[in-house]
Amino acid sequence: MPAFCPTEMRTLRPTSPHLSTPSAGAEPLKKKKRLDPAILKHREDRKRKRLEKQIRRLERNAKQLKPIDELEVPLKLIDQKEQRTRVLTPLSETVLEERVLLQKEWCQYKHSQRMQDLQIIDRLLFSQQKALNELKKESEDLYQAAIQIDPKLIPFKAKGPVRTPLINQYESPDGEYVDVSRKWE
Repeated sequence: MPAFCPTEMRTLRPTSPHLSTPSAGAEPLKKKKRLDPAILKHREDRKRKRLEKQIRRLERNAKQLKPIDELEVPLKLIDQKEQRTRVLTPLSETVLEERVLLQKEWCQYKHSQRMQDLQIIDRLLFSQQKALNELKKESEDLYQAAIQIDPKLIPFKAKGPVRTPLINQYESPDGEYVDVSRKWE
């Protein structure tokens, strides 16, 4: 094999880009169609008119608020407002102080109740673990039987009333209904 081969050199170090690049085999790019400027202007005008029409429709409906029947207060209640308002006397300093002390006392009571419950649970778990350890010392078979899950307790089923008494003159919500809600468009 000769020490210098011009064809091998060309593939390793190309001197010009079109010598080493493989042909892409692609088709030439399609020429862009030129549209008539009048057609383009007509399309843009249609888009603009459509947007302007939507904006006008939104502006027209923006002034008209949708009424919410649930939030409207009946006139009868508005007329009776003064009769229905309660005049509350301000609480005295002693009553406020009593309430604060009562609240603190209640918090302390609930805290102590919670701590007692946790202590009872801890004592029960500790005594259970102690009994299991003693049982393990006596007999491994009895210990293994004691830690097995009781299959009678797992499929727990509670049976309660299966039927409730009928409610007189109750109209069932199932079936057809008439939609009476107003349409605001």
